[in-house]
This record gives sequence, structure tokens and C-alpha cells, in this order.
Amino acid sequence: MKRKTLRTIALTSYALVAMLAAVRQAQAQDAKAPYPSMAPLDQYLMERNAEIALARSAAPESISHDAEVMVLERHGYETAVKGKNGFVCVVQRSWAAAIDDPDFWNPKLRAPICFNPPGARFNIPLTIKRTEWILAGRSKAQMFEDIKTAFDRKEMPPLESGAMCYMLSKQGYLSDRDGHWHPHLMFFVPLTEPASWGAGLPGSPVVVAFTDTPERHTVFLVPVGKWSDGTADPMDEH
Repeated sequence: MKRKTLRTIALTSYALVAMLAAVRQAQAQDAKAPYPSMAPLDQYLMERNAEIALARSAAPESISHDAEVMVLERHGYETAVKGKNGFVCVVQRSWAAAIDDPDFWNPKLRAPICFNPPGARFNIPLTIKRTEWILAGRSKAQMFEDIKTAFDRKEMPPLESGAMCYMLSKQGYLSDRDGHWHPHLMFFVPLTEPASWGAGLPGSPVVVAFTDTPERHTVFLVPVGKWSDGTADPMDEH
């Protein structure tokens, strides 16, 4: 057998071993997580009217009253209420989180969110596709590979200027760590350094930034002083 062929076989074998080791490491990390795998679907579902109300609680009534509302059914998200103002309110589930988030499979997670029109045109197709892949039995790793492929092929809508959303619900449950956290706005921009917005600096109202590499954008979080029902949130807790 030629030396070149032996070298090719050796490199291929090494790559296979490395890949298997990475898979085993990821599986081991998942096994240690509080929610290592998806729970039965029923645990993620809600009564339809309760979900509509929860979705609308993401934004002030002046916005959410005329917004489209989507709810999660066994086959995926569907429109429950037609909108008039271009906003879309939805309750996201745990698989909207990052791949390394310990709450990725948490069946208790309910994240009411109301997107403005540019935010909806970018985020709602992503929410629908993520859910479609998960309900089809795709693993967490497979779903994120699907996202990457979809963006590589330009199958997802481009991020538009002015994309943002409201997350002002008292009833939301964003994680076991944070509960409903604080009322806040989120702004979606093309990939950028958080420092360009002063995110996380002392005294900055932009307290958090997430750089979402799979979906190729950066999210800035800006807490606000009131929940969607108008009651005050103690800002000194931020």
C-alpha cells in the first residue's frame, strides 16, 4: 500500500475519532444538565386562550390588542388571532435558547414576546422553523446545523433595520435562574461588538448583549421601569 494512501487513512481515522470524542463530550454534558432531553410534548403545550393572553402580556395593551397572536399546537405554531398593526405576539418555548443554555429543554419555560413588524419578519420564521425541526425529532445539535444551513442557503429572511421586541410580561418564565427577570426591550442588529453600544458598562442602560452566531445577529437588552400592565418594576434590582 502506498505511503500516501496510509497517510490518508490515518488522517481519516483520526478525524473520526475526534468527531466521536466531541459527540461523547456533548452527550456527557447534556446528561449532567438539569434537562438533558426533551420532555413529552404535552408539558410544553398550553390551553389556547391562556396562551393567547400570555402572549399579549408581552407588550402594552395599546400594541398587543391589534397584534397577530400565534400559539403552539402539536404540529407547530399557528395563527390564533389575526393582527392589524404588523406586530406579532408569541410565547416562545425553551428551544428558542442558545445551544449551551441549561434550560434548553426546560418544559416550564414560557417567554412571552411581541415583535414589531421588522422584528417579526426576521424572528417569526426562525421560531417556526426551530419548532418544526424540534417536533420532527431533530436533536439540539441537528437543529443548530439546520439553522446554519438555512442561513448559508439564504433561506431565511434578512434582518431589517429597526427590528426589536417587547418582553414586559409579569407572567413569563424565562429560566429557572431568572424567573420572569425584568421588563425589557430587545433590539436585533447585524453581528457587532457589544462594546459598540456600551453594553454592560457601569451605568449603561444596555445591560446585556448576546451575539447569536448561528442566526448571525446581536441582541441588545434594555430594561425598562414598568411591566405591560403599567405597574413599576424595582429598577435597583437590575
